[in-house]
Amino acid sequence: MNIPSVDFAIIGGSGTLSSDFPKNAGADVLADNLFFETPYGQSPALRLCAVDGIKFLACKMHGWRSGVTRADSSRQIFWTFREAGVKRILSESGVGTVNRLLNPRDLLIPDDYLDLSTRKDVQLDGRYLLIMRDALCPQLRGNLLTAAKKFYSGRIFERGICAVTDGRHFESPAEIAMLKGHADIVSQSLAPEVYLAREIGACYANLSFVVNYGEGIRVWSHEVMKEIFFDDAKLIGDILLDALKHTPADERTCQCRALRKETLLKEIYDAE
Repeated sequence: MNIPSVDFAIIGGSGTLSSDFPKNAGADVLADNLFFETPYGQSPALRLCAVDGIKFLACKMHGWRSGVTRADSSRQIFWTFREAGVKRILSESGVGTVNRLLNPRDLLIPDDYLDLSTRKDVQLDGRYLLIMRDALCPQLRGNLLTAAKKFYSGRIFERGICAVTDGRHFESPAEIAMLKGHADIVSQSLAPEVYLAREIGACYANLSFVVNYGEGIRVWSHEVMKEIFFDDAKLIGDILLDALKHTPADERTCQCRALRKETLLKEIYDAE
């Protein structure tokens, strides 16, 4: 099957994994279990979906699969998005706290990130200078905030810094202590997605749902995490789809695409 042409994509994380997203949130699934050959291996299963006449590609759990590195998973997804012509990308993540004022079930829409992962050199071809000012699209973040306020009566934070670690284990108390004052939440997926989106010229924003306290802040409950995993999946899906429905593909008020520049190392890449 040829890669479908779409303007939008949604990358699902642990927040929607327990549900039949995006079908459970009212979207139509036009084609399921789509796999595409990429230079980095076969893509994860993708869904071609539509809501209110807007077509989009959806991916589960950031494309992570056993036996495939997370770096390659990200390359496979974003190469496919680039070939599809994706312009706007929404993602969601279950995250831990670094800021002591945050609690499980708080919603946060990060406006910046701190990449502490070892997956630094994750790129598609390196032909662009990526300026990571306003790395998370202000327009998409605003649409997520508006949608979140429609569906959620709990605490919603419209900004914050997300620290990214490798996982799959959670962070140690010393690691959380190191991050205090530098980040508000900790995740394992926002990078490299945030700069791969910039590389393909797409806007990107993330909806983070707090599922546990960072170690050393407060003892957290696996039972509460389990409840969030199963009970709140539809809420996260509803917010994502509502934000998508109110986001035009081409009417950008952001500078995301302008912050991707031609590399000054042109001779190096031309020689490849």
